[in-house]
Amino acid sequence: MDKKKIIWISIAIIVGIVICIGLGSFVWYQMGKKPVQAENGKVIRVEIEDGRGMIAIADLLEEKEVVRDSNVMKIYMKLHAISKLQAGKYDFDNSKDLPTILSQMQKGEVVKEEVKITFIEGKNMRSVAKAIADKTKNTEEDVYQLLEDEAYIDSLIEKYWFLSDAIKKEGVYYPLEGYLLPDTYIFENEEVSVKTIFNVILNYTDQFLSEHKEEMKYDLYELMTLASIAELEGVSQEDRKEIVGVLVNRLQKGMSLGSDVTAYYAFKVDMGERDLYANELKKENPYNTRGPNMEGKLPIGPICNPSREAILATLNYTKTDNLYFVADKNKKVYFTKTYEEHNNLIRQLKNEGLWYEYE
Repeated sequence: MDKKKIIWISIAIIVGIVICIGLGSFVWYQMGKKPVQAENGKVIRVEIEDGRGMIAIADLLEEKEVVRDSNVMKIYMKLHAISKLQAGKYDFDNSKDLPTILSQMQKGEVVKEEVKITFIEGKNMRSVAKAIADKTKNTEEDVYQLLEDEAYIDSLIEKYWFLSDAIKKEGVYYPLEGYLLPDTYIFENEEVSVKTIFNVILNYTDQFLSEHKEEMKYDLYELMTLASIAELEGVSQEDRKEIVGVLVNRLQKGMSLGSDVTAYYAFKVDMGERDLYANELKKENPYNTRGPNMEGKLPIGPICNPSREAILATLNYTKTDNLYFVADKNKKVYFTKTYEEHNNLIRQLKNEGLWYEYE
């Protein structure tokens, strides 16, 4: 075989090899872009952490069986100048091809998970603001700013029959205090607005109060204020019912309610945070029924968001001859008819180490 023939055969072999390699690479690349499962695909949740590199993302998606071949993904991203993929949780359908999967991450089509927020019975608006801030992208300040928006509050008064101008009285800390029915509420995602949260809760409050509208014997604002006190002063339903009976008696006789829980609220001290100081108890404040000039008066508004049970206890309170009640440090409630009996009971509780001490 002459030399030229050998050269041409060698070139042909090399060209053939190159063509085979190229064709094989092309097939490999095209196959790598196809879905992992062409039929009966499954949805796979993957979290792409913030700061994770492109190569690491490709490797992760192959490991999770979202894409066929991480190397094909890396080449595809290089050829198409894809330099950024958004972090977050994704639900990937592995019956989708590589370009579709990448497009999903480029657009940031992340899973927007439902958010559950639990508002606890007897907690005040500061607790509500914290719960919202903890579970959503809103801040506590967002909550307070909305509560200070007079136009917004006016729109709620117009919309809900149980809200009145009383919630706008000068001196009221938070207009919606007392009207956000405690429960666990589910929202679409953490981007939910404070307005939406309030509107959802107020709709539930509306539904509950409307069911008992015929039972209401007095002003709704007074009802919710009494219920908020009963919520914090008593634990059992029977105690709460009798507590309201005592409060009603004192109001009718022009006596001060003398409720410690109103004093705590007045000075924005949460129960259990610390004991109140003696000078705080004596300080005038429209919420502080232990203070001066509060004879025959309710606090200016509710002091917490009462439970359904506390509201029902207020609607169906126990008529009693008692004028006094005290709760010990274990929250056991004692009722008495006279001031003398009341003082004797307090002395007994002090001797037994069950009384609150104020500095």
